[in-house]
Amino acid sequence: MKNLHNSNSNNSQAFLLLHEKVQNWIYREKWDDLRDIQEKSVTPILSQTTDILIGSPTSSGKTEAAFLPIFSKITDCNDVSIKALCISPLKALINDQYERLSTIGEATGVKITRWHGDVNRNHKQSLINSPKGILLITPESLEAIFVIHGTKLADIFGKLEYIIIDELHFFIGTERGKQVQSLICRLEFLLNKTIPRIGLSATLGDMALAVKFLRNNCDFPCQIITSEIIKQDVQLLIKGYEIKKIDVANVSENESNFDIIDICKNLFKTLRGSNNLIFTNSRRITEKIADMLTKLSEYNNIPNEFFPHHGSLAKQIREEVEFNLKNNNLPQNVICTSTLELGIDIGSVKSVAQIDCPHSVASMKQRLGRSGRRGEPAILRMYITEHEISNNSEIISKLRINIVQSIALVNLLIKKWIEPPIIHNLHLSTFVQQIMSVIAQYGGCQATKLWQILCVKGAFKSDDITMDVFKKLLKSLGEKDIIKQMDNGELIHGLAGEKIVNNYNFYIVFNTPEEYKLVSENKTLGTIPIRIPLKEDDYLIFSGKRWIISKIDNEKRIIYLKPSYGGKAPDFTGDKSGLVHDEIRKEMFRVYNSFDTPIFLDPKAKKLLDEGRAYFNNYNLKNNFVIQDGLASLIFLWTGDIKLNTLYLILSKQGLKASIEDGAILVESIDKDLLKKILIEIINDKTITPQSLVEYVKNKNNEKYDELLSEELLILDYSIKNIDIEGLREELKIKFLICE
Repeated sequence: MKNLHNSNSNNSQAFLLLHEKVQNWIYREKWDDLRDIQEKSVTPILSQTTDILIGSPTSSGKTEAAFLPIFSKITDCNDVSIKALCISPLKALINDQYERLSTIGEATGVKITRWHGDVNRNHKQSLINSPKGILLITPESLEAIFVIHGTKLADIFGKLEYIIIDELHFFIGTERGKQVQSLICRLEFLLNKTIPRIGLSATLGDMALAVKFLRNNCDFPCQIITSEIIKQDVQLLIKGYEIKKIDVANVSENESNFDIIDICKNLFKTLRGSNNLIFTNSRRITEKIADMLTKLSEYNNIPNEFFPHHGSLAKQIREEVEFNLKNNNLPQNVICTSTLELGIDIGSVKSVAQIDCPHSVASMKQRLGRSGRRGEPAILRMYITEHEISNNSEIISKLRINIVQSIALVNLLIKKWIEPPIIHNLHLSTFVQQIMSVIAQYGGCQATKLWQILCVKGAFKSDDITMDVFKKLLKSLGEKDIIKQMDNGELIHGLAGEKIVNNYNFYIVFNTPEEYKLVSENKTLGTIPIRIPLKEDDYLIFSGKRWIISKIDNEKRIIYLKPSYGGKAPDFTGDKSGLVHDEIRKEMFRVYNSFDTPIFLDPKAKKLLDEGRAYFNNYNLKNNFVIQDGLASLIFLWTGDIKLNTLYLILSKQGLKASIEDGAILVESIDKDLLKKILIEIINDKTITPQSLVEYVKNKNNEKYDELLSEELLILDYSIKNIDIEGLREELKIKFLICE
């Protein structure tokens, strides 16, 4: 082992800037040196004159890059105040961070506190009574502190010096992300000072946009720190599978499992004997694959190494899987959704498998980053399915969209392109929640002060949220008895508002479905949404096992299960695939027009790509973007979902029966030449507005508090998030120029 004190005394100026107790901790941990992002982070974090954005792959030392200088700054400090606030999206991440940072805390005498729904109330009260050190917390728990302990916030955070946002990419563009932004701004408003913010992420696209998300309301500088040293070999394979297209409504569960049998056999053969992650795009597929792999283990009379992991499973089951993956000497293969995308410490994972195509490059990169640690190559196997085709097959099926999209994602990953963060949405649902929260924090608030806190100096500062919009929002909330105004002008909660704020679900800004608890022999297995139709004696696959429903207690919302030989994976609600970005579809167009065959395709995937390219050329889609498909016509813009959604709404408004089909738009009962004329009219029609289109959307209430918005505000919020008329017009102009 190298003696860091001696070897780095001349080479590492950053190391010398760290507190002696932190240096001693590094020495005891037997580090040879600081990693490059750790070297770069020390000086700017200690200076407290700039925000910091650290972008580096998973397991590259981001956490220590942020916290080593923070520990150095606050060690030997006796202030009665939280000194560093770290906001993290998941309880499991907080638990991991707590374990990692506690050893540094013990070495430096800095108190580390974790705060989330599973932490003992006494520990929380102890922090409120005597705030010190570093607080690791979820957005929801931080919101609860604001609401419940509003009058004590200045004491709890009075001498706060740093705010850290872990897994920054996870928050950007989401309701929770807007909540985090708002809470931080409210804290700075209360304390009347600018607190340096540090964002950590393994997956960021446009770093400049990420900087704007980190601090959207002032000109405080931000330094971007990325790793220039970490290079990793990547081994990649895309395996193609062709499946029969059947009417699943008329077949048994066993018959409908045929599409995953071959995939599961390969997973079983390839992954057994080592630790691997198998990612799917839904909880239902996770359960189906876990069940099939368990059955293969039973059939071969060998111990099962395959276990499911998703958000509906009970916390105890998830944590057991995570613990075994990290600490068990026996091989563990975990079939999971995005729950294991983030940086939860699960130890060394040999490889990652992906079932069907993820919707984004960011997701693919995040998942790939879970393997190949400690100098080993990162390994990704993608299992991509396409339907068998015949002369009667739809054109979309013939184009082999899934294979081509998978290749496009890999190409963009190789080019180091990632989706840029979305930071322009209004998030009026969360705005409503924050208005109620501020009123709870102060026990009442003047409208002018609300405007200052949330808009002028807050997270909702936007050209689209004008004073007029703000007044209309308050009026809407007043009409629904969410707020009411006192004679002195102060806003307080109405009866309906009090009912909302006093419910523990208030702290959560996103929709959470009502659920039944699944119980077997007094052990809670997890939860299942109420909307899934179930009755006694129904079969169920859950937690990788097969069950029969023995009893349903509707009053207590409990479903009792017994082991069974039969089973069916539930069709969970809320598994959204996400929007596909413009650049992915443009890369797909390039793949179709290329003659190169990627070396990472297996023979079946190559065959499917060749078929897709052949049909692409047969339909002359390089030069035609509108083609006839029987009595219908198809539009291929090769653009992202937002522009496709915009065109779909315009066509529907004109009375045409349109639908979005795997990145194309199908318009029924229309000749392609007539459709082209309509598209030209769309380019020139300046009367089309986002508001006029959204009026035809029936399901505008997508976020938790959308129902509290007036129709006018709901249309405004939806249109900014989902409509891009000018972008669509530009795409159409380009397509007509190419096809002339």
